[in-house]
Amino acid sequence: MPEPKDLAELVQEAVDELHKASDRQDAEIKAQGEITGETKAAVEKIQTNITALLASQEEVVKAAEAMEVKLQRQAIPSAAGDQGPKSEEAKARSAAFFKWIRGGKVAMEPQERKALVENAIGLILVPEDLEAEISRALPPLTPMRGLCGQRTTTRDKIRRRSLTEVAVGWGKLETGGPLTETTLVPSDAHIHVEDLYGLAKIGEDELMDTDANLQTHIASSFSVAIATAENRAFVVGSGHGSKEPEGLAVDAALQAGGLIGGAAGAEGDFGYNLATADTIIPDDMLRIEYKLPPQYLPGAKWLMHRKTELTVRLVKRAVTGGYLWQPSLLAGQPPQFDGYPIVNSADMNYPADTLDQKIVAIFGNFKLGYLVVDRQGIALQRLDELYAEAGLVGFKVHFRVGGGPVRYDTFTVLSNESS
Repeated sequence: MPEPKDLAELVQEAVDELHKASDRQDAEIKAQGEITGETKAAVEKIQTNITALLASQEEVVKAAEAMEVKLQRQAIPSAAGDQGPKSEEAKARSAAFFKWIRGGKVAMEPQERKALVENAIGLILVPEDLEAEISRALPPLTPMRGLCGQRTTTRDKIRRRSLTEVAVGWGKLETGGPLTETTLVPSDAHIHVEDLYGLAKIGEDELMDTDANLQTHIASSFSVAIATAENRAFVVGSGHGSKEPEGLAVDAALQAGGLIGGAAGAEGDFGYNLATADTIIPDDMLRIEYKLPPQYLPGAKWLMHRKTELTVRLVKRAVTGGYLWQPSLLAGQPPQFDGYPIVNSADMNYPADTLDQKIVAIFGNFKLGYLVVDRQGIALQRLDELYAEAGLVGFKVHFRVGGGPVRYDTFTVLSNESS
C-alpha cells in the first residue's frame, strides 16, 4: 500500500495538471469560442485520476487509523499520562472492576469489593486507564470536541472569564506619557458541568472475554454513546436550564448577531443572511469569512452539515468548469473552501430543511471561542435483570461534561432567514 506522503504528492501533481488543462481551455475559448475534444478528454481523464487517488488516500488513512488504535490499546496511558507499569493498588482496582462488570458484587469476595471505588451516590467509578481510553476516543467521534478548546475541572461549574480583558498601550514613563488603565471586573457568567447518562448493553459472551478485550469493548461502546449525545448538545443544546451544554448553533447572541429573521442579504454583527432563501452559494460564505476579525483567522474553520458542503462542492467556475471546493492534499485532513478546513456535523441545519435551527454554517476560531469542560470520574450502574432474557447486561454510564461559547467575536454565522 502506498505511503500517504506519496499519494499526497500524486494528488498535487494531478491538480497541477488540471490547472494547466484549465488554462488551455480558457485559451481555446478565447481563440476559437469552444473547447477542443482533445482538451476536454484530457480534463476528464485528469479528474478521473484525482477521484481514484483520493479514494486510495482515504483507504490509506483508514488503515493508518486502525493501526494507531491497535497500538494505543496495547499500551493505554493513565489519566496522568504515565505509561509505566501499574501500581499494585491500581492492578487490584482494575481486577476488581472487571470482576464486578462480569458478575456484579454478588460474585466478589469482600476484599475485592473493598478495591472498588464508588462515588457519592454509590455508582462504581471507571478505572483511570479505561477512562483515559474512553476520553481519547471521543475527539474523532465528536466533531465539536475536536474543534473546540477543552479543560478538566473538579467543580460543577467554571467562570467563562474570571476577569475582564487587560488593556495595554504604548508609552514611556520617562516622557510622562499616560498609562493605559484597566478596571478588572469579575464575571458572573458560568459554564455548567451537566450530567450525561447513556446506556450500553453487553452480551454475556463478551463479559466472559479477557480483561483486555473486555476493556476495548467497553471503551468502544461507551465512547460512541457519549460522543453522539455530547456533539448534538455542543451544537444545538438548550443550555443549563435544560441541563444541557449550550449549543453554539442556537446561541441567542449569535442568532441575533446573524440577523436571523431579517431581510435576505442583510448583515449583522456576527453574520449574514443567505442572499437567496434556502440556497447557499460561495458568495455567501466569502461574505462571512471577511466579517471575522483578522486576528482569529489563523486556525479558523468551517462547521456545516454534510449536505451543505455537497452544495458548495458542486459549484463550478463559470468558464473553466473547475470546482471551487478543494480536497485536502494531506492524508487525514478535511477538505477546504477558500483555504479553510470544512468540518461536518449532522446536527447542523441544512438550508433547505425546515427546522427551528436557522444558523446553517459557522466560520471561526473554535479553539478560542467555545470551551468544552470535562469533570473527571466516569461512573457506572450495573443493570442485572432488565435485559437478562436477551442474554445481555445493561450498564448505565454517568459522564459529566459542559460546554459554552466564551468569545463571541471569534465566530461569524450564515443564517437562513426564511427557514
